[in-house]
Amino acid sequence: MRHEQEKDDAHESPDGTLTRRSFFEFAGLVMATAALPQVAALAQTSASRDVTAQGVSPVMEKLSSYMSAAAGRALPDEIIEKTKHHILDTLAAMISGSELPPGRAAVQFARSYGGKETATVVASNIVCGPIEAALTNGVLAHADETDDSHGPSRSHPGVSVIPAALAVGEQFGINGTQFLRAVTLGYDIGTRVTMSMGGVNYQEATHRSTHGTVAAFGACAAAGCAASLNALQFRFLLDYSAQQASGIAAWRRDAAHMEKAFLFGGKPAAGAVTTAMLIHSGFTGVDDIFSGPDNFFEAYAPRENGVPKADPTQLVEKLGERYEITRTNIKKWTVGSPIQAPLDALAGFFKERSFTADDVQKVVVRLASDEVDTVKNCEMPDICLRHLVALMLLEKTVTFASIHDKDRMEDPAVLRQRAKVELVADPRIDARRPRREAIVELTLADGTQLTQWVRDVRGTADNPMTRDEVVAKASDLINPVVGAKKCAALIEKILAIESVKDIRELRPALQRV
Repeated sequence: MRHEQEKDDAHESPDGTLTRRSFFEFAGLVMATAALPQVAALAQTSASRDVTAQGVSPVMEKLSSYMSAAAGRALPDEIIEKTKHHILDTLAAMISGSELPPGRAAVQFARSYGGKETATVVASNIVCGPIEAALTNGVLAHADETDDSHGPSRSHPGVSVIPAALAVGEQFGINGTQFLRAVTLGYDIGTRVTMSMGGVNYQEATHRSTHGTVAAFGACAAAGCAASLNALQFRFLLDYSAQQASGIAAWRRDAAHMEKAFLFGGKPAAGAVTTAMLIHSGFTGVDDIFSGPDNFFEAYAPRENGVPKADPTQLVEKLGERYEITRTNIKKWTVGSPIQAPLDALAGFFKERSFTADDVQKVVVRLASDEVDTVKNCEMPDICLRHLVALMLLEKTVTFASIHDKDRMEDPAVLRQRAKVELVADPRIDARRPRREAIVELTLADGTQLTQWVRDVRGTADNPMTRDEVVAKASDLINPVVGAKKCAALIEKILAIESVKDIRELRPALQRV
């Protein structure tokens, strides 16, 4: 691994003091510098004494040891292939997200902020500091509902994990294999945190965001792996991750998808890069944040009779055997997760029988109660179920362009079809959560009824998309933004990422002039 030494080139204000911006730029250089051997050595020695005195739990011992070995640990072939799919899918979400309001605002932030030219801002011509790049790319990745999702932890892992791994990877010039392993580790660690506190019920019980919590730990794990931290440093990293775990369920009131993009992707990715580089430069912390006084579970876990409801052993359950990336969904349709199953059902109806939108009398969509709250009459077209069902009836498919055309929400032809759609909370689907299932009942004007209970949505673990399907989706998202040539080059690089000697080789294919 290469580490570049930097001289202090901070600018001074007229009175000879550092300006506020220059101070932060200078601080960023200090954090990124590995040329602090004496300080780091002292920190390690002091930290070692603390660990010896305090001890760590068996869970933390196993977890930190596993994390520190991840950069050099070979992965099974099927996990390598699956991880490539998620990297490509997330990069495609970043590129297409650059055309949407949250993405445009994030790119403008990176352009105006500046910083040392180290890391790539996707779908732009900007190269800036790794922290700013991670924040921007995280927002791009969740600028809408194109990215992946993990049901058991109720999170969107890719939008924080991949931007963090990419930014730190570019800082240190890691190869494609280490990048891939860092991404896989991020999915494994972040998701297990909320699963250890009840998974999907954690948010409802605490009002804290599962998405923000998973993202903080997942992105930090990926960044730490890209920085090649050792076991002790990973314990500190988990401590800092706990300090940065934040976000409350109020994000559900965000009608513009700006706050979601910040909470799910941008903030945790930037925080992870900061954390990994601080610890790489010698920062220390608490050696076991998951046990002892004022630990993470005491602060965050739901309580029953005053006692935290958490199972720390789930942090390491089947670690190295069950890879959480295999339980992470890739969306066939670029819409909110609860709408995937209904669109699958309608696509099946069109294959089963020939009919037009005008032939349809009524469509009843049955979802879980919490999903109904998310997609009922939402102002955003890509999260409004009744609007998307109407589009599907009219065109027999939906595209990224049609999904994001907000003007069509006022189209009289669409509104006529939308009036036929009824959305119902169904306890049968509630019982199946966190699975993304739906029952769709379509009645034609002649009285014919078509019904389907979609149990295995296309793109989920039980019905995964093929490599060709993932590539087709990515191509549809990438081509309009950067062009066919760069799209083809990026896909080729990702699918053969083991041959990439320096992750910065991806930059030409990721950016546009």
